[in-house]
Amino acid sequence: MRCPFCGNVDTQVKDSRPAEDHVAIRRRRFCPACGGRFTTYERVQLRDLVVVKSSGKREPFDRDKLERSVRIAMQKRPIEPERIDQMLSGIVRRLESLGDTDVPSRLIGEIVMETLARIDTVAYVRFASVYKNFQAADDFDRFVAELRPQTAPEE
Repeated sequence: MRCPFCGNVDTQVKDSRPAEDHVAIRRRRFCPACGGRFTTYERVQLRDLVVVKSSGKREPFDRDKLERSVRIAMQKRPIEPERIDQMLSGIVRRLESLGDTDVPSRLIGEIVMETLARIDTVAYVRFASVYKNFQAADDFDRFVAELRPQTAPEE
């Protein structure tokens, strides 16, 4: 692993332990050239996924990009970081198990929204507002109205 500080390729692993509910390995590393210390994470990757945008553009799947968008939606919400990591790992596993390396961005958004809806409604609405490109307060009103249970008319 290349040192992020000096670029030395001969870094040493000082400590390894399971992370993210045993779906990743956290490694503390040391660079003998500059003395820098840093952490890396290793995850199993079943296949290289390619995201197919609605414009037709294709780009490699980036777990970090997914994580950033989910963490923004969950900002200041009472959700433990470990729960978010578990959720992200579950989404990635689900995408990898689809059987195809090409994944439409629309499908990724729907899976994220479905998962967020089960965990935190506020984060779900936040994510949906960006994903569905809300333009006005009315968009929020209609979306939130769909979330509310319908009450039976009184007789």
